[in-house]
Formats: sequence, structure tokens, C-alpha cells
Amino acid sequence: MRKQRYSGLIWLGLLSLFLILSACSSGSANKETAASPPTTPEANASSEPAEQGTEAHLLEEPFAATDLNKLPDRAKQRNDAIIVTLVNPSGAFTPYFTQVGYDGNVNSVLYTPLVRVDTDGLPVPGLAEKWEISEDKLTYTYHLREGLKYSDGSPMTTEDVEFTWTLLHDPSYDGINSVVEAKIKGGQAYKDGKADSIEGIQIIDERTISVTLEETNATALTVLGGPILSKAYYGKDYQFGNLDYIKNLHANPITNGPYKLEKFIPGQEVRFVVNEHYALGKPETEYFIYKTTEGDTWQFIETGEVDYGSFSATTDNIEKLKALGFLNLIPSTASNYGYNQFNLERDPLKDKRVRQALTYGLNRQLIYVDSRQGAASIANIPSSPILWSYTEEDINPYPYDPEKAKQLLDEAGWTVGADGIREKEGVKLRINYLGSKSPNTDIFIAVAKENYQELGVDFVPEQFPDFNTLVSKVNSGDYDMASFSTTIISDPSQGVERFIKGETKGYDNPRIEELYAQGLATGDVEERKAIYHEMFKILNDELPIMFTNYTNSVIAINGRIDGFELNPLAGIAYSLPGWNLQ
Repeated sequence: MRKQRYSGLIWLGLLSLFLILSACSSGSANKETAASPPTTPEANASSEPAEQGTEAHLLEEPFAATDLNKLPDRAKQRNDAIIVTLVNPSGAFTPYFTQVGYDGNVNSVLYTPLVRVDTDGLPVPGLAEKWEISEDKLTYTYHLREGLKYSDGSPMTTEDVEFTWTLLHDPSYDGINSVVEAKIKGGQAYKDGKADSIEGIQIIDERTISVTLEETNATALTVLGGPILSKAYYGKDYQFGNLDYIKNLHANPITNGPYKLEKFIPGQEVRFVVNEHYALGKPETEYFIYKTTEGDTWQFIETGEVDYGSFSATTDNIEKLKALGFLNLIPSTASNYGYNQFNLERDPLKDKRVRQALTYGLNRQLIYVDSRQGAASIANIPSSPILWSYTEEDINPYPYDPEKAKQLLDEAGWTVGADGIREKEGVKLRINYLGSKSPNTDIFIAVAKENYQELGVDFVPEQFPDFNTLVSKVNSGDYDMASFSTTIISDPSQGVERFIKGETKGYDNPRIEELYAQGLATGDVEERKAIYHEMFKILNDELPIMFTNYTNSVIAINGRIDGFELNPLAGIAYSLPGWNLQ
């Protein structure tokens, strides 16, 4: 790996800032900073390749609390509730209709899917006790558990499954829709208004349902085995071509997960209470709360206001967390990646040479690795190192190289003007950057400003304390570059789906579309690996987004809590029903 170049001016100016921020949280627990629909990621972390020399910084094994007598009084007095921090959700608490990723964290507590994903990424029973897949891999038959009920006591049957799949084929549904992309036989005919029902969906009895696809799909089992909506509640006002009514039901969901919603106070908390009808057994703890007030996760953990936090896995953080005495610590590697989203509808950014220059010309090593004491590594493809699809073969690492960046900008026709800013046909090369208000963003801005000034790029940053406002600004199109991270990626198709069907505005590559389809058409892992590797090489070259980083986290959890099981592919909801206060 090429040795990274450093700016002495930046380093001296930021050294004290790094020392202070190294002890800061990398973000709220359960953080989902994504402009795409959620799964349910909590720990925003990833493993560090050995050659980066960061293994000494990592907590390699779980660390047990050493002195529960140090537990703050506030936490000692809490005997029937567990509290976790979360960035404020929008309140769209209906699966498939979420507005921001944080809604997904809430929904993962409220709903249990038909098929869950275990810690190895393999499907395991959820509300479906078993399933069969036909020999041609086109027909999936799900068997529901006996006696399933919703939070209002009403029965859950295969009619609800049929309703959910059908609802997502309504022409007025405007979300990203993996169920439709699974291509259920007759689904398009229903969507086009040419059929009253979907041919491929067959209810066998109240607990057994089959679905037949038009073509094989490697992710179909879990995609179709997602959360299920109550037909009696969400379907009572359904009319073909009009789903607006569902917005009125977001705040009062009828659910089938371990907890049900008690109340949502925006900017304060999302409070859940045990769902006494939960099929997989009554949760051990009566209440679960997402604390959504803004604040320092360190303070919340130290004072006992919250029981769980996710922190950047720096040496300083780990030592400080250990010193508190009352926390269990678990190293975490999450399967997401960070990225800077380019606005490809802006003329300068339509040229991949400009996008490549902005990547070569940004000291990502300093921003994402060194400033975080090695608790991160550089990302160059849309796949985390913990996934079987990850590769570095034939992948350009885009090392910090200002001269290469300048060369690319010269080739693209951007010449340095009298004021030091590049211009082309009378237009200045300006990058309006949007980011969340956080210590890590402060570092990014400080480094990027100097890096891009050296290239002759006018870098104009703007920070937002509220994630929803940031997303709104991005959706308006009034930006050039914005920082995000993906939600949990349990299958490589999820890491690349943003690059197909116009999901990334301004990017359209037929070969990517073709490879995406091929990757879903086979269940052979080696075949899929070769397909995604080709896709990664294309995306690594064209850079429709700037890949930034994978992060390593350490989960800190109140030592009184028993039953926590880390599942980076499914989030805390996977083991939440078994959490209990000792």
C-alpha cells in the first residue's frame, strides 16, 4: 500500500482537536445515517485490514464489567426498562413506508419478519416456523407458526401475508421495493391494473402460503419473508391506486414484534411496552425506550441515562469505557460503508475525472483512519470487509495524491483562475458540501477545505444538527456532495442496489443493471462473487459516489443486562426480547 501523504498545516492545526475528539462517541447507538430504506443497523462499524496496523487498537474479545457497584444511581433505580439512544425518527412506523433510516430501528422492535437472519447471515425462522423452496427455485412455501396474533389480539394469517405482498405492488407505492423486484408471477399485471389479484400468490390454508417467481432470485427467501402488515387494520381503507391513507396509521401501528408502541414524543423518546401476544415469548423486560434527545452519548452512558451505546473503537475510548467498571464491552464489526454522495445532475460532477480527482485529492487516511486512532479503514467498494463478497483485487485504492488529482482536473478542462479557483467556460469549480453536525464532520471539513484549496476547488461546507433536515436538503437537489453511511448490508445486492434503476440520480450504466440481475439469478456463492467483483471494479472506476470508510465500534452495555447477543446483520432487535435486568 502506498504511503499516505500528510499536510503539515492540517496536522498541526488539528492535533489538539484529534486528542479531544478521540474520546467522543462515533454516534448514537443504533445509528442509521442513510438516505436509503432501512434494515436495522445499530453498530456502525467494520473491521480494519491488518496492513493498516490498527489491530492493537481493537477490543478483540468481549470485556466483562469489573465493578457493578460503580453503576450510577439512575441506572440502579431502573428495574423495568432498558434505554438505548437513537437519532430522532420521523414517526413513520409502518414497515415499507419509512421516511428515514431511524424509523427502521423503531420498526425492527415493533415487527418480527417471517424469516430472520442469524449472525452468520443465514436465514432462520421468525414468524414462519419453516419453509420449502421448489427444485427450480421459483416457488417458496412459507408455514406460519401456530396461534400468531397482532398487538391488538387479532389473528395473523396468510391473508395478511398475501395483503402485504399485494399492497407493495400497488402503482401508487413509491418506495424502494425489493418485493416487487423479486418478480412474483403476475405482479406486474396487478400493478398495471390488468388483474384483480397476483397470480403467483396462492393461499393454501390459514398458515400456509406459496409464492411463485418469474425468475430465480438469490435473496427472495428473506425479501419475501419480511415484516407482515395486518390486513384488517392496514387494508380496511385500501383502494387500488391510493396509498395515502396509510400515512394516517403510522403513529398508531398494529404490530407483531416483541414490543408495541406506547408513545412517541419527537425529540425526546420512543417508548415501547411488552407485546403480550408476541409469538416467540414475552420479552424479559417490561419497557424498552429509544432516547431521542440530542446529547453526548458519553454523558448518557456515564450518568446511567442509557444502558447501551456504540463508540468508535479507539484506544482512548476502550480504556475510558473499561475504567467506568460497570459496562460490558463487545467489539463490533458492522456490514455497512460510509460514502459521500455526489449530485450527478451538476455539470462538473457528470465527468468521472472530476469525481476521481475529488477522491484522489482528499486525504481519506487522515480523515477516517488517523484522526480516529485507527478505528476505521478506507472503503473503495460498496461492500464491507465482513461480507463474503468483499475484494481488493483490481480495486483502485485512490491513495491521497494531489498531483494526480490536479492532472485529472486539467484533463477535464478545469483551469486555475487568477483567484486560485479552477474554472471552465466561466463557471467556478465549487463543491457545496452537506454533513451532519458532529466531531467527525468537523474534522472532515477542516481537512477537505485545505485539500481542495490546494487543488483549486472552492469547498463550501454546511452542517445540519438534524438528520431529517439534511435529507430534505439533499432531496431538494441543492448540493454537490453529502455524507452518509448505508444501513446494514446482509447481501451484496443491497450494497449496489442504489446504482440501478435510476436510484442514484444521474447515473445509468446498463452493464451494472445487467450484472445486478445476474447476481440475483443464481444461488451459487462463487458465481455471485465473480459477478459482484466485476460490478465493484466498474463502480470503483466510475465513482458514482465517493466511498469513504468502514468503521470499527465497541458496544458498551450496562453490566446488569443479560441476554444481549451481537448480530451485526440484524441489529439489537435480534436478541432484544431476551434482554433482562439482573
